[in-house]
Amino acid sequence: MSTKVEGSEKQPEKMGTDDIIVNTRQVVKGLEALRNENMVLSHMLEEALLYGQKEEPGKIGKDMELQEEKYQLLRKSLESIDLGLGEAKMMIALSSHIGLLEAEKHKLKAQVKRLCQENLWLRDELANTQQRLQHSEEMVAQLEEEKKHLEFMNQMKQYEPMGEQEKEEPQPQKDSLIDLFPTEEEEHKHRSPQMSSSFTAAQQGGYEIPARLRTLHNLVIQYASQGRYEVAVPLCKQALEDLEKSSGHNHPDVATMLNILALVYRDQNKYKEAIDLLNDALQIREQTMGVDHPAVAATLNNLSVLHGKRGRYKEAEPLCKRALEIREKVLGMDHPDVAKQLNNLALLCQNQGKFDEVEHYYERALRIYESTLGPEDTNVAKTKNNLASCYLKQGKYQKAEELYKDILATHEQELLAPEGKNQSGTSNTQIKNEKSQQSKCPERGQQNRC
Repeated sequence: MSTKVEGSEKQPEKMGTDDIIVNTRQVVKGLEALRNENMVLSHMLEEALLYGQKEEPGKIGKDMELQEEKYQLLRKSLESIDLGLGEAKMMIALSSHIGLLEAEKHKLKAQVKRLCQENLWLRDELANTQQRLQHSEEMVAQLEEEKKHLEFMNQMKQYEPMGEQEKEEPQPQKDSLIDLFPTEEEEHKHRSPQMSSSFTAAQQGGYEIPARLRTLHNLVIQYASQGRYEVAVPLCKQALEDLEKSSGHNHPDVATMLNILALVYRDQNKYKEAIDLLNDALQIREQTMGVDHPAVAATLNNLSVLHGKRGRYKEAEPLCKRALEIREKVLGMDHPDVAKQLNNLALLCQNQGKFDEVEHYYERALRIYESTLGPEDTNVAKTKNNLASCYLKQGKYQKAEELYKDILATHEQELLAPEGKNQSGTSNTQIKNEKSQQSKCPERGQQNRC
């Protein structure tokens, strides 16, 4: 007897949520089957009662009382079954609702985690900016002290005898042809962060980055310039994912972010990944902006540059030619950006040994630069140097000698230039005109080279 009691007092095993739902569904099926059976019995008893009353009206026998009791018990049983079915269905509905709430909870947790990560990145950037600001303030204070010291020393020199004053002669500036033509690495090294951002904006073909995207864009450029690609790449990918969710994949903003991520991959020498992204951006821009938009030309130029870096000059050449056709159609045949594209195309042909085409492209670029920017512009000297190198490879030594003499003559004039001109030999008026032209045409600026 005691054994039976212990067995009956055993607690049931704990069940999970899924097990409870499965068992509830089984109970619902059993209750519905029992309800149907009771309904059948109830109808049978109800018909028997009605028949008995018709046969012996006014008389209630024991059989009739027994059937009446059974009928009432079946009705109560049906009510209990209906109540149980309602509660079971309510439990299943509540379980589904709780599942949806749990899914929403996990989604919100993921968003909170991403926002915390971005907040950490922003805090890191703010701390670095504050550190740089403090360093700059210390440098300014130090320079102020040095300035005061130099002013004091200058005042003291007025009281020294004339014979004891040392006359320092300015040393002549030493420039060479190599200084006239810096390499791409040197230009990138001397480019400030502000110039880097404007350079990236120029790569987008004049497409203005929306305010919602500008902060992330600046963060990516800043981290990439510091070599912190482990932060720049995930941040850029997250921004790209958010843009695709909000605006769809075929949107100009998505193409802009694809170009930014491609430039980051290019700086990491991941040319294959960068080319795939630029191909996707090119397709989006052609669909949304048109095949003859300057942004399409900028993307084509970037693609030709990446193919050139991989040594695939035959694949890069048609892309560069198509970019040239778009710039000629949109900007005109004699625009400085057309000359830059001609220089890129000439360099691609030079790597393939097509010196006749190289000569033609350099000569045309030289004519454009001389007519639009003036003979003293640095781009004229660079193009002359490239053309002279092409003449040397073709054995046209006399033409190469004439160009080198022109370059040296221009360089000597720069050394003797008055104060009205800057060190590069370009007058201040020309600089203002150049800036005004750049403001009219947003795509003007530095372009990638092959």
